[in-house]
Amino acid sequence: MKDKKHLYVLALLIGLIFFVPLSGWAQSKPETKKPIITHAFATDTAHYGTIWKVYIEAEDPDGDMLRIASVVDQVGYGRYPAQWIYVKPPYGKYLRGYLQGNFYSKNTAPLNDGTQITLKVSVFDRAGNESNEVVFRLTFLSGGGGLPNPPAPFDQGDNPRLGHLSFDLRNPGTY
Repeated sequence: MKDKKHLYVLALLIGLIFFVPLSGWAQSKPETKKPIITHAFATDTAHYGTIWKVYIEAEDPDGDMLRIASVVDQVGYGRYPAQWIYVKPPYGKYLRGYLQGNFYSKNTAPLNDGTQITLKVSVFDRAGNESNEVVFRLTFLSGGGGLPNPPAPFDQGDNPRLGHLSFDLRNPGTY
């Protein structure tokens, strides 16, 4: 009889803990805000072999930016796997700098004049929130030549390299 009473009391306590929400007992997950890419710039043409600089400026009110996602689609080939660049701790709340695009074609001939890619960039925070996505289009040209200086706000002060974008692009005529 005593054991039966203990079982009822135990069942009642378990029922209270799991099935009756009482205010103040459960902590709600704090609301988090997603990062925002506020400015972005990259040239739309580059000579094969040139380092392509993709400038981004982003902020996160929570200060917990974690990584930058980049996805490349190549006309005539398709989508390449996403690449991730981890944000260094001092840039968790605000970052401004560039992603260094190293595009090459190690298994095929150099890219044809006019080869086009689209790069999509977004920023994720520690809570998994994704920023707005920025899209850049690039057409490769043969020959040499430099890249123009970036516009404001990227023309002011130091723009650190935030990471590398390395994609082994395919020459549409050789795969």
